[in-house]
Amino acid sequence: MKKILANLGVAIMGGVVAVSLYKMIEQPAGNVGIVSTATAVPSVVGRAPIVPMLDFAVTARNVTAAVVHIKTLSDAKSKSGKPNIFGGEPFNDRTERGSGSGVIISNKGHIITNRHVIADANSIEVILSDRSSYRAKVIGIDASTDLALLKIEANKVLPSLDYGDSDAAEVGDWVLAVGNPFNLASTVTAGIISAKARNINISENNLAVESFLQTDAAVNPGNSGGALVDVNGKLIGINTAIATPTGYFAGYSFAVPVTLVRKVVEDFLLFGEVRRAFLGVAIADVDGFAAARLKMSCVKGVCINNVNTGGAAQKAGIQPDDVVVKLENKEINNTSELQEMVSRYRPGDKVKVGILRQGLPKEITVQLQSGRVK
Repeated sequence: MKKILANLGVAIMGGVVAVSLYKMIEQPAGNVGIVSTATAVPSVVGRAPIVPMLDFAVTARNVTAAVVHIKTLSDAKSKSGKPNIFGGEPFNDRTERGSGSGVIISNKGHIITNRHVIADANSIEVILSDRSSYRAKVIGIDASTDLALLKIEANKVLPSLDYGDSDAAEVGDWVLAVGNPFNLASTVTAGIISAKARNINISENNLAVESFLQTDAAVNPGNSGGALVDVNGKLIGINTAIATPTGYFAGYSFAVPVTLVRKVVEDFLLFGEVRRAFLGVAIADVDGFAAARLKMSCVKGVCINNVNTGGAAQKAGIQPDDVVVKLENKEINNTSELQEMVSRYRPGDKVKVGILRQGLPKEITVQLQSGRVK
């Protein structure tokens, strides 16, 4: 009898453990939201951890409502025949038709897009997700970042996207790209951040600021000006270009980080123009040879090759062969990061620049200026 009772007790305890584990693992149907892949259910002995699947449905629905389709008409121009790595679908006729995307960033009708989407347009039409259509006026254009701010007058409160934090985004984070490729309205694609601070040298503007977020979310002609968002639907970039041998998506998409977008928008609304600050230096990435020559213990930072006479850097005491490793306590790893960081400030702002001089650390306060001084 004692053996029977002991076995019965073991069986009951085993049943309780089994039920508890089942409740831990079971996911209620239709009640799974966005879950980080870093949070996994504890593993059962002998089994791999169970990782809930990501659900982008709610995020996609909310973001799509704030992404618009932009159509333009402009005077026809001859084409060079080169692949178009930007958005837009031009047609050679008496007029040229363009197509792109935009993001509503305020419920008052402000829309951010790419400059190349609306460049030289005689007419700009904005089509909302509910298919209502409005004429847009240009508030400002910034060639250096390839951004433009538009405004529509709607008799209703418009859905808009909140700014996220592109600095906090990491390589490997999930992202969604929302836009209107090939005139297909409200298209959502998913991918990850593949790299940050990419300079792909696509702009002919000698003051261009290229520090793109690189993703593998599918982006095609017409996506330009659309939203790149995190899994919570926060705007972290404006889709701008793709690297491709054909003119169509080949795995590499590039977005202007929202830190730059936000500053450009604020400048347009406050001043009617972008007020960009400069250090007044010529720079290059530090490689192994430069690191050895400059007595650095590791390969990092941006080398100052030349200091402009009368520029902000010279006035502050920065010298050729100084290596910039920090700006306002943020690490600087390459020229793209330094250009992006400086572009967030306005002329007259003071910034703390961390440098290495002959291998020794030094911090210098620089008051930025409004342009390059020769």
